[in-house]
Parts: sequence; C-alpha cells; structure tokens
Amino acid sequence: MPRRPKPLTPEAPLAPVPSEIVDQVVRQGPLSVEEREAAVRRFKNAIIERALGGELTHHLGYPPGGAKPDETTNHRNGTSGKTVLTDDGSLALAVPRDRAGTFEPRHSSPFRSMSAA
Repeated sequence: MPRRPKPLTPEAPLAPVPSEIVDQVVRQGPLSVEEREAAVRRFKNAIIERALGGELTHHLGYPPGGAKPDETTNHRNGTSGKTVLTDDGSLALAVPRDRAGTFEPRHSSPFRSMSAA
C-alpha cells in the first residue's frame, strides 16, 4: 500500500477573510453551488501560485523587480503550465521558472497530490 505524504506544516487556525474580499466574490445575493465552488478554486489557485512565487523568491534571494545580488547569475524566466490534482479536481497552475532550471517547488511536487492544499 502506498504511503501518504506527511503534511508540510501542522494545521493552524485560519485568520478571518477581510470583508472587502468577500464582497468582491459575493456581489449580489446568494451564490449557487457552482459559483461557490468556482470561487473556492480561484482562491486556491491564487494562494498556491502566490506560494510558488514566494518559494522562487526565496530560492533566488531577491524579490520580483528587485535588485539582483551581484553574486547570482540566476534569475526569473517566466512560468510554465502544470495541472495538479486537488480535493476539488484538477487545477491548472502557472509555475514560475528560473533561468538555470534549478528551482524545485515544494508546493506542487510532481510526485504528490495537492489534496492537503
């Protein structure tokens, strides 16, 4: 039987979502089940892509648009598409790349499902 991957971090209590963000999603009246699921998938996509960008920033040692340290020759090189499986089904991500091809994201490993995401 295959082993289940261990979670990257222990579950922490969630902070409340600012009402301004909720107001952008729920504009008029209640959402249908399909609209609610689509909103959750968009949030999940945005959160994962933001985390991947943060991982690349940590890997390279400087933020997007920031001054590149003199000792590094590696830099950002766009994104590539990747489809991952989540509890909600497949999710298309734009995974950032680096020029040297040394960036290996932890959040979307090709060998594990994003079920815990």
